[in-house]
Amino acid sequence: MMNRPDRKICLITGATSGIGQAAALALAKMDFRVIIVGRDGERTARTRDEIRRTSGNEGVDGYVCDLSLVRDVRGLASRIEADCDRIDVLINNAGARFLKHRLTGEGVEMTLATNHLGHFVLTLSLIGRLKRSAGARIINVASGAHRAATGLIENIPSPKAYDGRAQYANSKLANVLFTYALADKLKGSAITVNAVDPGGVATNFARNNGWIHWLKHRMSYWGKKRLLTPAQGADTVVYLATSADVGGVSARYYKDRREIASSELSRDGGMQDGLWAASIALSGFDGPLPAGGEEGTPGRRSPAGIGADER
Repeated sequence: MMNRPDRKICLITGATSGIGQAAALALAKMDFRVIIVGRDGERTARTRDEIRRTSGNEGVDGYVCDLSLVRDVRGLASRIEADCDRIDVLINNAGARFLKHRLTGEGVEMTLATNHLGHFVLTLSLIGRLKRSAGARIINVASGAHRAATGLIENIPSPKAYDGRAQYANSKLANVLFTYALADKLKGSAITVNAVDPGGVATNFARNNGWIHWLKHRMSYWGKKRLLTPAQGADTVVYLATSADVGGVSARYYKDRREIASSELSRDGGMQDGLWAASIALSGFDGPLPAGGEEGTPGRRSPAGIGADER
């Protein structure tokens, strides 16, 4: 891996296709040292090589990790700590929708494990490396689907109680709740935490549920003429990772490079605390935790001047 002291380091999960790959390519072209994380070794290596070739940046490397497994995530964090003296940008992008109930080998429902718990453990495990940056940025890729959430995501053990669409919406709410809770705990540090809605993007998302469902998913956006290319979907992610306009800005929710209001549930402090406690218990995370905020709770309010129903 190329290592130049003046080069900013960005780690992106779910970077072998779609928004993650597009963001990785854009940042590589901007001379970032880019670390892509994928689940499949061959695909990760192929994507790494393609980004290197297209960007002309040899400082791109790939790590293999199944983010649905806490043990894999801990292993990834240990490898990153050994290879990187700091992390400047962490983009938690990987995500999936599972219409049928599945449990991981660790007994965690797959949507919860993939869309929230893995990133929760990875982020907390890398806080030490993020604190070594002059101004680290954490970006959580959420979704407008969080507005359809009904409450805190739960570990659902039985297929009988499982609703894949509801669980997905609750997982996206968890992304935003985690953003605000972590921003609150990092208050006073140089690390910022923000969430982004990339919009409807033409990717392989939901392909794991079969091509018919994937096609229906795409057609729902085609009908509304809102389907974006991966590069368009990654635009606000890259903006949050690089722009001086958002330097020092934390606990915000963005779409189309604009700060907008997230759902009322996402701004509920009790739900933020509840998600945090449940995530610690479920993951068994035993590393050092970010200190509590000292000057208020920035994630527990509606951003000034933005209506609660604005999208």
